[in-house]
Amino acid sequence: MKVIIEIIIQTLLAFFSIWFITRILGRKQIAQLTVYEYINGITFGSIAATLATDLSQRTWHHLIGLFLFGILTWLMSWISIKNDAVNQLLQGEPVIVIEDGKILEKNLKRCLYSINDLLEQLRIDKIFDIKEVKYAIIETNGSLTVMKYEDLETPTIKDLGLISNPQDPFCSVILDGKIIYDNLQAMKINEEWLINQLKTNGIKNVKEVMYAAVNKQKQIYIDKYQDNADGGKKTPL
Repeated sequence: MKVIIEIIIQTLLAFFSIWFITRILGRKQIAQLTVYEYINGITFGSIAATLATDLSQRTWHHLIGLFLFGILTWLMSWISIKNDAVNQLLQGEPVIVIEDGKILEKNLKRCLYSINDLLEQLRIDKIFDIKEVKYAIIETNGSLTVMKYEDLETPTIKDLGLISNPQDPFCSVILDGKIIYDNLQAMKINEEWLINQLKTNGIKNVKEVMYAAVNKQKQIYIDKYQDNADGGKKTPL
């Protein structure tokens, strides 16, 4: 029983230590991580797993290692932001692998990228002919950025001479049957307006609503717990 309690305590320590350190290190999506940052993440997980289950050593030994590794990671990230040379050393630099429809084999080998890897990434971007590519660049996180020739790019609304109807993002105002008053204030609407909108859509009680959101044009999206076949409704003011 004593062993189980120790494991529970150490697991909680590992969990909240990792949470605390990752909050300090900042937010990045997986796709944005460099190889260095990805390996650091694996190392954090390994140290935390050892902290949670290893009872042969004192808990604070593992905690010191975990926090020291976190501090070093943060320090290197901070230095790389301040110093371009260190940033290039740690993260590398983008490499051009296609220029004017021609593959640059030497640059491709520098990145340890095979032709098949390159073709696969192009297919993911819906490019099946290398001659369509003006530039292709392998970024520091290993992803491929592609610039096609101008006449092959997908036309925008502006290119077609059409008038677009600008839309602002929606902001949640009801979640799980509860009104989010801070968001109401941010969107410059009041509870009375919201209730009237619900009544317009045949909703008598806020608790019937699973999710509702409003944008600056005062359009409201409503999703009830028990939707009809029509699904959520988007109603302009």
